[in-house]
Amino acid sequence: MRRDDRDVLLIIDVQNDFCPSGALAVPQGDEIVPAVNRLGAEFAHVVLTQDWHPRGHASFASSHPGKQPFETIELPYGRQILWPDHCVQGTTGAAFHPGLDVPRAELVVRKGFRSAIDSYSAFLENDHCTPTGLAGYLKERGFQRITLCGLATDFCVFYSAIDGRAAGFEVSVAASACRGIDVDGSLGRALRSMSEAGVILLTD
Repeated sequence: MRRDDRDVLLIIDVQNDFCPSGALAVPQGDEIVPAVNRLGAEFAHVVLTQDWHPRGHASFASSHPGKQPFETIELPYGRQILWPDHCVQGTTGAAFHPGLDVPRAELVVRKGFRSAIDSYSAFLENDHCTPTGLAGYLKERGFQRITLCGLATDFCVFYSAIDGRAAGFEVSVAASACRGIDVDGSLGRALRSMSEAGVILLTD
């Protein structure tokens, strides 16, 4: 695929806690690292996201007495799946996977740092209206096409893809460089929703 200075690779949350033995491990999450590195070498422009939660974050089951991970509750901004404590600021779990090698990365976008609201998307908090600033950055830089990879397909990659389309970008997802969690069929729903939104699913 021909790429130029209108293209950017957006690598989502390739962090220790989302890999095997991590606090919120995505099955085979570490297997994508070589593919992500290969993609990183193909793009002149790369942006990374990093889940970056304070201790006691509202999305942690441990913050809600009597609740267990993967239960769903209502928070002021809507329904929220509760997660195990993960990607806590400054911990080894929040660090990028040690095999990640993308020296061309020009920006790291940290998300989920507001204690009262979760943030799956690279573009918007989970209230779907508070921006991270990434869309403005990409537009000011002149990028038009975003290729996404990373973890997890059905959560942070999915929400980033949908919000990227809504912000006016052409969006592709490199499926071989992603892995999903698949909570109650979430992976299938995410793939269908991305296709319906005009996201191109790259399968090679």
